[in-house]
Amino acid sequence: MRVVVDRPFGRLVRFERDDSRPRPRVLVVAPISGHRAALLYDMILALAQDHDLYLAQWADASQVALSEGRFGLDENIGYLVDFLHFLGDDLHLIGLCQSALPAVAATAICALRGSGAPRSMTLFGGKIDPRINPTRSDLLARRQSIAWLRQSSIIEVPSPDPGQGRLVYPASLQIATLLAYLTRHILTGGELFRKFMNDDGEYPSERPFPNLFFSVTDLPAEFFLETIVRVFQRFDLALGRLAWQGETIRLDAIARTALFTVEAEEDDISGAGQTHVAQDLCVNIPKSLRQRYVQPGVGHFGLLHGAVWRSAVLPRLRRFIREQDRGRAPGVPRPPDRSNPSSIIA
Repeated sequence: MRVVVDRPFGRLVRFERDDSRPRPRVLVVAPISGHRAALLYDMILALAQDHDLYLAQWADASQVALSEGRFGLDENIGYLVDFLHFLGDDLHLIGLCQSALPAVAATAICALRGSGAPRSMTLFGGKIDPRINPTRSDLLARRQSIAWLRQSSIIEVPSPDPGQGRLVYPASLQIATLLAYLTRHILTGGELFRKFMNDDGEYPSERPFPNLFFSVTDLPAEFFLETIVRVFQRFDLALGRLAWQGETIRLDAIARTALFTVEAEEDDISGAGQTHVAQDLCVNIPKSLRQRYVQPGVGHFGLLHGAVWRSAVLPRLRRFIREQDRGRAPGVPRPPDRSNPSSIIA
């Protein structure tokens, strides 16, 4: 794995292979949800086998110096716009959970600019419109006042961390939230309980799912609070009023990017229809470039980790990507690596 773009709050990495056989180019955007990108280990491992794979992953806010400035939802979208322009439009984009919304937004911005829009976009269990079949977490986020969240959930990074003085939503609160979520699944026999009891990951001895699940980071306070307001309380993207750098994002600009939306039947994080609604919002994508799928028998994490991901979801994703490559002219040449050595997913 090599870093090809390195910025204070995020980096773009490429998973290199020994042979030079051409493969579809894929960018997976890790969600900024408190989990580290390590949670995507099963997904990355599978996709890297037969794709030229890139990953956008995000920094732990406590490790970013205060002098580097803010990182909110606008900056999240802006980083992704820059990554798409860097890679060129001969690319297949994957957004999941939190990253589905900035993936759609960045694609619309690139389409309006006339460069950088990916060839296809796949959204897994995303928060495109949390008004649809709201889950427990959606309702909780909707009810909380920002003043209360700022007072009760935001802390200042202490010394000697590099981010000393930066305001963050801390990993300790994320752990407490995940423990409560796990407890609920234990009491109900939910998917998470089953995964903890029977880890069906590709290499459970090397990367046990419990370790991946509890691998968390501090989030920038402005990103956390802005996401609560703009995604869960005002529903800006779904209502056509999400703005970036002062301009309203126009989803009708997306016309040449194929769209695949994937949901899980038992998802209690992203409710049924919250991802598929992207099909309705992106009105100018031709019917021939649209697909949707609901995976039976799994919840949120089964879409990206475990036996069902590998046996049922992955083959459909591979087929969708290859269908978009077939018969379409290649895009811009691949950019040269401007890289530094790196280790496996942090």
